Amino acid sequence: MSQVGGLPAWVDPELATLTADRFSDADWVFERKLDGERCLAFADAAGVRLLTRNQKDVTTTFPEITAAIAAQRHGDLLVDGEIVAFDGTQTRFERLQHRLGVLRPSAEVLRDVPVRYVVFDVLHADGRDVRDLPLLERKEVLARCLDLQDPLRSPEARQGDGEAFFAQACRDGWEGLVAKRADAPYRSGRSRDWLKFKCLGEQEFVIGGWTDPQRSRVGFGALLLGYVDTTGALVYAGKVGTGFDTATLRELSATLAGLEQESSPFGAGRPPPRQGVHWAAPKLVAQIGFAEWTDDGQLRQPRFLGLRDDKDPTEVGREMPS
Repeated sequence: MSQVGGLPAWVDPELATLTADRFSDADWVFERKLDGERCLAFADAAGVRLLTRNQKDVTTTFPEITAAIAAQRHGDLLVDGEIVAFDGTQTRFERLQHRLGVLRPSAEVLRDVPVRYVVFDVLHADGRDVRDLPLLERKEVLARCLDLQDPLRSPEARQGDGEAFFAQACRDGWEGLVAKRADAPYRSGRSRDWLKFKCLGEQEFVIGGWTDPQRSRVGFGALLLGYVDTTGALVYAGKVGTGFDTATLRELSATLAGLEQESSPFGAGRPPPRQGVHWAAPKLVAQIGFAEWTDDGQLRQPRFLGLRDDKDPTEVGREMPS
């Protein structure tokens, strides 16, 4: 692994596996699932670097987080967490969208859309790689490394009582929980040591086209959505026409115009509509909330939440509980 100072240049984050199981177990820690952007924070003598899951540098996008970590750093440090924007007690990806892609936010933007960095794990501390330590021991290391006060935070968590905590999470309108095995090391990639309990249907989809606007609507009518199957084909999953304000309709319409192509990018499953449709190169990824999947593989009551620039379209598959 290449190094930058005493830290690795990059570590693939650990990812949770979606499951339909709900359980309580003293050997598991249950944490609030957050609706934001995954971020690794690297802090060493060279300074602080914030990198998203696809290694995009967002150090200047979130200067309040960069400064908070820099002010506390004692030796080399690498932590894992989620950057979120709160709306009351809820984390809202739609709200965070106003900060994404802004390289140097103005004082007004920083004031109007404050963000928090919810730090839930530590990978390196004081020149030591701690990924092989059990989760609970890493939590102790993390507590010694950082004082998690705004804009840094620790996740709401509970050990053992996953079922009651999940019921509370759904009542309170959270996205769900992430269950983590208390004695497991930190493993890059998707793992069953981390499991997702979802209250609400939500995942990323690739935008493969759009429909013409109707009546007084501007920009477009709906986005055509898909996901990549195991063969690499883009499978049509339905269309979404809600969740947009006028500014988003105009901006996204202009972006899509630059991606328009003559042929459909969808290659499997139920065919998308053909009338009043424009096809787009599958380059954009959207975060979509929805009620459920229908029996024929379509989204029920989808709602646009925002664009994601931290996900590769080729890696956007259908999330299925196991």
